Amino acid sequence: MVNYWKSKVLPKIKKVFENPKKAAALEASKAFDESKEQYSKECEDKKTDLEPKVTEIYQASSTEIKALIKEPTAAAVKKHSAAVQKFLDELAKIDFPGSKSVSEAATKVGPAYVSGPVLFVFEKVSTFIPAPVEEEEKKEEEKKEEEKKEEAVPPPAEAESSTEEVKEKEIAVEAAVEEKVEDVPAAAAAAEPPKP
Repeated sequence: MVNYWKSKVLPKIKKVFENPKKAAALEASKAFDESKEQYSKECEDKKTDLEPKVTEIYQASSTEIKALIKEPTAAAVKKHSAAVQKFLDELAKIDFPGSKSVSEAATKVGPAYVSGPVLFVFEKVSTFIPAPVEEEEKKEEEKKEEEKKEEAVPPPAEAESSTEEVKEKEIAVEAAVEEKVEDVPAAAAAAEPPKP
């Protein structure tokens, strides 16, 4: 009775509750893992041909995809699955290595189920994306500002002399204030008429 249960009934129950997408995704991931080295070699071989095409697709993509390519995570793939699918389809059109098989698998089961291969393709895409010119310009501007700040700060010897000048000016101001204070009561007494 126990053997019958294990061999006949339990497998049928598992089939009912098993997600067919997970099984298909597992098969697609295994097939992709076997071909990873080949895809890596193809990326290196076709780098000069693919770089302008990948850059064009990247520039036309949404900010979510740009962020995902810079920092790929499985959670982000799941969250932005529609945009990921669209980006994979665009990569498949230009024959990016590995993108066709990943795109087909993602179409069948969804990008979230094949996040490993999707992340691999995104990592390869990130090597084709040139560093943004804006970031380089910002770095140069920051360096220039730091140099200006360093020039604006006087050397220690000049700082001491300027401190002495400030102290002398403060002493002169205090002396002038004291003279005015002494003059004010005398002037106030002279200005008041005598009381009858």
